[in-house]
Amino acid sequence: MLEFQTEEGILRVMLQGEIDHHSAGQLREQIDCRLEELLPKRLILDFTGVTFMDSSGIGLVMGRVRQAAAYGGQVEIAVPAGHIRKVMQLSGIDKLANIHAPVHPAEQKG
Repeated sequence: MLEFQTEEGILRVMLQGEIDHHSAGQLREQIDCRLEELLPKRLILDFTGVTFMDSSGIGLVMGRVRQAAAYGGQVEIAVPAGHIRKVMQLSGIDKLANIHAPVHPAEQKG
């Protein structure tokens, strides 16, 4: 399940539930559709609501990093401390995208 928020060149994608080989394809299509439509300067993938993620989630992130880079965009990953963050760090995604704790959009302006 996804929820999108857009504001001033930023596309925030709030992912929820499990990300596995059954759900990753549909998530990828929905995110890619928004990326192609908006071409945001910053794509924030927010994993706060994700309860499980396998290697399909890593592929989802890496593909969006490549897609955003193709038009000059940047990807950030908002993920709380815990097993999802650990999986991302072990996979090396932190070398491709900035991983940080989730920040509510209203807090970013301050």
